Amino acid sequence: MIGAGSRAYAFAKACGIIGKSFVGKGISRLGPITRLTELDRLVFPQTSRDLPERELLVDLERRIIGRTVKQMSALVLSFRKPPELLLRLVRAYEYGDIKSILSAIAGGEVKAPEFTDLGALGTVNFKAYPDLAAMVKDTEFAFLLEENIHADKDGILLQTKLDRQYYTLLWNSLFSLPGKDRTAIKKILAEEISLRNASWALRLRAYYGMAPEEIKNILIPIRIGKKYIPQDASNATDKTLADDAEVSLSMALDSRPDWEKWNRVEFLNPEKPGESWNADPRYFQNAASQYLYHLARQFFHRNPFSIDTVSCFIKLKQFEEDLLTSVAEGLGLGLSAKDVFAMLEVEP
Repeated sequence: MIGAGSRAYAFAKACGIIGKSFVGKGISRLGPITRLTELDRLVFPQTSRDLPERELLVDLERRIIGRTVKQMSALVLSFRKPPELLLRLVRAYEYGDIKSILSAIAGGEVKAPEFTDLGALGTVNFKAYPDLAAMVKDTEFAFLLEENIHADKDGILLQTKLDRQYYTLLWNSLFSLPGKDRTAIKKILAEEISLRNASWALRLRAYYGMAPEEIKNILIPIRIGKKYIPQDASNATDKTLADDAEVSLSMALDSRPDWEKWNRVEFLNPEKPGESWNADPRYFQNAASQYLYHLARQFFHRNPFSIDTVSCFIKLKQFEEDLLTSVAEGLGLGLSAKDVFAMLEVEP
């Protein structure tokens, strides 16, 4: 049972942080930025740094991520016993870092890749690199020790296994919460998983030429309203969060009319006069990201003092992080913040 005091504190803290963040109306503050030093001073007015631009880009991105993790972790740890759902939302960083670690080990890299320090919320001992067994001992990543990480071309199969595990455990953690605490985040996660499945299907076909039957085997067939149990044959005809992705597998990647009746057609890149059309996975991913961000904003204030609010807070802070790092990378390439907004379809 989560006490009223903890709920009230978390809600007040979340509102205070979001009010000062680069989300919603706050995004417009990034519009005039044209140089990395300007972005640094805007985001870190008290601790901006005087570094050469190339060094500043790397350093700034690290500080942006570090700040996000610090704010999220402080809110999650304000609960005496943090709900598993919140822990898993933050530990998304571990899954991303594990993918980088596997790639580095497979490539024989002596130096470990950068990783996000989750402090008390972390489970992986990244400092033990390149000893994978020591890194993942007694964690949910121990299954990797049975995988041949050198045999997986491009790391695609391992990446999809990791994504499938992450979303399965995240989804199942919903059901340890009272219904009133998970209405919004259940809706957001259902949409996120469905869109992630569709994004995988599109990317694996467009970039890797993977066959539809191969793709079907790596999608996440979660059924709304119940935990995901692998090989569970009950209600096998129920709709799942993989349905939209599976439907897309029969559609031609170079024929926009083929997709017109698809449930997720609004996330596809439009046709341009005089140009041949091909489904663009990056456009789809950016459009899906914007949609999920707007869902989190919509639900953030809807159910105050609930775990829903904290979950939406984490989603909004992760969106802000992605936006700030994208702007930083764009500035490093000579683009302006407005140019990056246009590429990401962000409305300042």
